[in-house]
Amino acid sequence: MSKPRKMLGSADAPYILSLMRLIDTQSKATIAAWCMDYAQAHILPIFEKHCPGDDRPRHAIAAAREWFEGKKKLPEVRQIILHECHAAARELDGNPAARACGQASACFHTPTHSLGLAFYDAAAIAYDRVGLGEAPEVYDKIAAEECAKMEAALCAVAVEDEPNPAKINWGF
Repeated sequence: MSKPRKMLGSADAPYILSLMRLIDTQSKATIAAWCMDYAQAHILPIFEKHCPGDDRPRHAIAAAREWFEGKKKLPEVRQIILHECHAAARELDGNPAARACGQASACFHTPTHSLGLAFYDAAAIAYDRVGLGEAPEVYDKIAAEECAKMEAALCAVAVEDEPNPAKINWGF
């Protein structure tokens, strides 16, 4: 692999379509909490292992949680996500963990970012696990496995017969 892809997976992959169907059944609050919890448990440790002392992704997730608690305003949280977490992602090209955390944080406002979390999560996990020199099939397999883990995590917190599912326009 000459240059690592920032994202792994494909919007038409069966595992992504399955995840999207489940996301479509949940409220915006459930989707955002699941994304932030997942990123905090699975992606932040990878980011912090490679970038010790850089708390920008952690700060973005915390700010998004504070918005849900009524402690921060939308413009402030958006600035933190854009100017801290996404800035870290731009500065650290090749480490998609910061981008995954940014996508997870942004779900508080736009649930479609949950799909970005899946794509960037897969890349962060795969590159941490096997490095950058594997065949595409290896990365595809890891992406499918990681998406299945994300779906299982969402199933664990999903509200059955959610009365207010998010109205998501996936754009494709």
